[in-house]
Amino acid sequence: MTSTADTVSKAAPERAVPLRIAYSPCPNDTFVFDAWAHGRLADAPALDVTFADIDLTNGMAERGELDVLKVSYAALPWALDEYALLPCGGALGRGCGPLVLSREPGADLAGRTVAVPSERSTAYLLFRLWAAERVAGGVGSVVVLPFDEIMPAVRDGRVDAGLVIHEARFTYRNYGLHALVDLGEHWETTTGLPIPLGAIIARRSLGAAALRRLADAARASVRAAWDDPDASRPYVLAHAQEMDPAVADQHIALYVNEFTADLGEEGYAAVRTLLSRAADEGLVPPLAPGALAFP
Repeated sequence: MTSTADTVSKAAPERAVPLRIAYSPCPNDTFVFDAWAHGRLADAPALDVTFADIDLTNGMAERGELDVLKVSYAALPWALDEYALLPCGGALGRGCGPLVLSREPGADLAGRTVAVPSERSTAYLLFRLWAAERVAGGVGSVVVLPFDEIMPAVRDGRVDAGLVIHEARFTYRNYGLHALVDLGEHWETTTGLPIPLGAIIARRSLGAAALRRLADAARASVRAAWDDPDASRPYVLAHAQEMDPAVADQHIALYVNEFTADLGEEGYAAVRTLLSRAADEGLVPPLAPGALAFP
């Protein structure tokens, strides 16, 4: 049987068989992929889009589902045998890291229960690396909750603290919560590097030439969004889960930047540092030599 991936790599023209892609409905992803998803890029492969939260796409990557995926950088050690990291389209940055929230300022997390959105996320790795340094005796139990349930759980006392991402940076005060630590700030202070959050990966079986075309399309889509931000606005707001438009704009400003167009040396250094530190703590498998290289 011929797979979709094989068909795409051999089809002529390439747009005849859409690539199956999954990314989140968050504003940064819909902003980045709008021009590509809606066929406004010349010579870019057509896309068959599935919306899924990062925890779901991480699982898809581990199971080898779909052709292109937006995943957490923390999921790469389980995905890079089958998928290649694209050097663009993802989310790295500064001042955009996850927060640990509590009901009371300065709460001690030793032996406490902490809700997290995923155990295969950069946010979780940053939390565990911070806790290893700063929480004597370690935290107690970790429970996984959908990210939109974490702040209510902390507010209502069902957990002692919560690890939050995305627009929660702008809305946690509405729940009467306090930021115990900004994990992005901690990361930047200790490494001097940007925070590696979300990555774009594509099947290696598509072939080197197809992977390069995908990278070109991702870059072109980012630049098209920057050149005409209003063009993406209907797509962004349609999938922003009732998010206030001003918050959506803040979200995009934080997570779409020069690293989205090109990881560059600094971006790759951030990814290697995160995954090597996490491997040293036994949180992820070590990367094979050359695993991050792009064809």
